[in-house]
Amino acid sequence: MSEVAPEQTIWEVLRGALATRALGIVAGLRIPQALAAGPRPVGDLARETGADADTLHRLLRALASEGIFAEEERGVFHNTPASELLLTSGWDDFAVLFGGVWYDTVGRLDASGKAAFPAVFGSDFWAWLAEHPEERARFDRAMAQGSDTRIERLEAVDWRDGETVVDVGGGNGSLLAELRKAHPGLRGIVFDLPETTRDESLFGDGLEFVAGSFFERVPEGDVYLLGTILHDWDDASATKILRTIRVSAPEHARLVVLDAVVPPGNEPFGPKWLDLLMLAMFAGRERDEEQWRTLLAAGGFEPVRFDERLIEARCRS
Repeated sequence: MSEVAPEQTIWEVLRGALATRALGIVAGLRIPQALAAGPRPVGDLARETGADADTLHRLLRALASEGIFAEEERGVFHNTPASELLLTSGWDDFAVLFGGVWYDTVGRLDASGKAAFPAVFGSDFWAWLAEHPEERARFDRAMAQGSDTRIERLEAVDWRDGETVVDVGGGNGSLLAELRKAHPGLRGIVFDLPETTRDESLFGDGLEFVAGSFFERVPEGDVYLLGTILHDWDDASATKILRTIRVSAPEHARLVVLDAVVPPGNEPFGPKWLDLLMLAMFAGRERDEEQWRTLLAAGGFEPVRFDERLIEARCRS
């Protein structure tokens, strides 16, 4: 394998922001959907979306150089397996968020350790979402993306018929609904803010939605599931969430956390970059095993298992 030149390494990082913004623009224009039936001239796409044809061509040409779309002849583009991902629920919303609201926020990231989002938008992210229902819906759809992978990770857990699983910060309920398909003997409670956008058809027959704040109280259950929730918060806030759960949790209750455990060393690992987004958005963080152990202990839990992206813990007596 040939070694990458230092200049190329630096260039790949420097131009990353341009790729993020370009993909966000194109996803927002729903170009992948416009190409779903086959190749189309960029002029047609521009007229349909209200974009400038030359600018759209330049955006698609740059993305095509990375395998996202392909130009089969000058000015005629079609989808690739990569751009077809944007046809599925969640990925297109992620692209718009990364290339829009999150992009604007990361542009104000500095070394202060403070969240940049309030400085850009005038409030914290959660309050801003409450005031922007379309963005709230986009966020909830994006968070549901990758549920198949999460279900695979959750299969490592010993699920027991008759248990009540409380999905704390469970969003639209899709993750718990899928878990119950694999384990129909479970009862489920999705616990989240009342403004959460959800599919009401998922609820009933053993799955219910309960509105509230996990800083105040959570329902009683046998298993508490936290799916990429704690990385949104600094240690003090994350500890408060865990303590709120611990107050409601019976002694036998278990905690299942779907979050990254950052490994030591310099190997590539996506959450090392996601960590910086968490910092910019919320002053949150990804954590390594030592940091998780400290946080769990402060919240009243004792870890029993660490995987790369899954942690199990039990109540401390």
